[in-house]
Amino acid sequence: MLRIDDQLRPADLLPAIQRMWELSAEKILMIERCWADRQDAPVFTVQGQYTSQAWTDWTQGFQYGSALLQFDATGQEEFLQIGRQGTLTKMPPHLTHTGVHDHGFNNISSYGNLWRLMEEGRLPEHPTERALYELALKVSGAVQAARWTRTADGLGYIYSFNGPHSLFCDTIRSLRSLALAHQLGHVLCGENDQRISLLDRLVQHARTTARYNVYYGQGRDIYDRRGRVAHESLFNPLTGQYRCPSTQQGYSPFTTWTRGLAWIILGYAEQLEWLATRPDEELVSLGGRTEIESWMLQAVQAAADFYIEHTPADGVPYWDTGAPGLVHLGDYLDRPADPFNPYEPVDSSAAAIACQGLLRLGRYLSQPSGCQAASTEPANPASQKIASASSVALDGAPAEARRYFQAGLTVLRTLLAEPYLNAQPQHQGLLLHAVYHRPRGWDYVPPGHRVPQGESCMWGDYHLREAAVYVGRLAQPSPYHCFFAKPR
Repeated sequence: MLRIDDQLRPADLLPAIQRMWELSAEKILMIERCWADRQDAPVFTVQGQYTSQAWTDWTQGFQYGSALLQFDATGQEEFLQIGRQGTLTKMPPHLTHTGVHDHGFNNISSYGNLWRLMEEGRLPEHPTERALYELALKVSGAVQAARWTRTADGLGYIYSFNGPHSLFCDTIRSLRSLALAHQLGHVLCGENDQRISLLDRLVQHARTTARYNVYYGQGRDIYDRRGRVAHESLFNPLTGQYRCPSTQQGYSPFTTWTRGLAWIILGYAEQLEWLATRPDEELVSLGGRTEIESWMLQAVQAAADFYIEHTPADGVPYWDTGAPGLVHLGDYLDRPADPFNPYEPVDSSAAAIACQGLLRLGRYLSQPSGCQAASTEPANPASQKIASASSVALDGAPAEARRYFQAGLTVLRTLLAEPYLNAQPQHQGLLLHAVYHRPRGWDYVPPGHRVPQGESCMWGDYHLREAAVYVGRLAQPSPYHCFFAKPR
């Protein structure tokens, strides 16, 4: 079980965060030198060098988004140019990609970060450039929302790249594309010019995911344990009837793939923050603010509690909580994770995603409406309970809020130090000991070893940087970091 450091503060991590940005700069430049003229995307490292992997092309936004986060944190113009140029030349096909559920990964990390930086005043105001970013985000949100399956219970979901029968838990974070497009005033137009609300599809997808991909210990099956997450839910695409849990990257449908668990934590925490900035009247026809927040909180807190309880003491999980080799590790939850063990790999990328979700959830529960966004609509009365983003502690907040927030800081501290932060000068990855697809054996296993270790992935590196931006801003007087931007 994660041993939470109750005394840790965001400012305590600033020296380690600064060191991370110094290492990060050279990693980004190394990747740019190797990939500037390539059309495919870096996915994960093999012997320290980034390689591509054809499955779905979902990581290119992380490549250029990493450069934009480097600029965000350091002000180094070189990285702004890498991120902006890469976005404008390489990312357009992703805007109209109808075959994936990854718009929130690719396009929010690239176009979305550029828009956010301009919205925050970090980039000079340029009407044409702003219009380009906003048009891109509108298109992306609508294209993502069009990938739709209706369910027999009257809801629906954005289906995964597997097809109309498949709901991935990962997609909860891709909802950011619908959120920004709606925030910018866009809709999806269907047959006979039907105007389809992106907010409606966002809420429906989030509700369907909470209902079928997250477990609550209520006896759905004999493996129903509160907070457990199914990577995939399968439906009959003709009738919309739910059929069963499934997984592509986990050990089994009845165990918890920890990166999927992490997506649930971060995805719902961000959606709660964003919904707090929307006016009450928008939510009435969708069940109302109180009901929506209730089931979202039920899902995210169940998943967060499961993460804390089923992760080793330092906060880095093994790749699946039911991985068969864990039986050989004894009381592995009572000590730090061992990325060099011979039985099962850890997944540091899951920790990088989860730590930010835990931090955001803690702050949301301490001030129930998260951060104020760049909405032109007046905030609902509850959203006035916003504390300064520069507050460095949650003193006086409810115990559960402090628990999640301190858990997130504890996990991030682990990732900012050896053996996870990579100081090897010739290795292109930033965060070591990440895993992509254990069942298919895609991850590199060094000679003389039985399991993957010592490698990085593009989403792990990106989310470590994103968590560092988030905590760095909390530790200093800065705008609160959120995908939908805080007004100047």
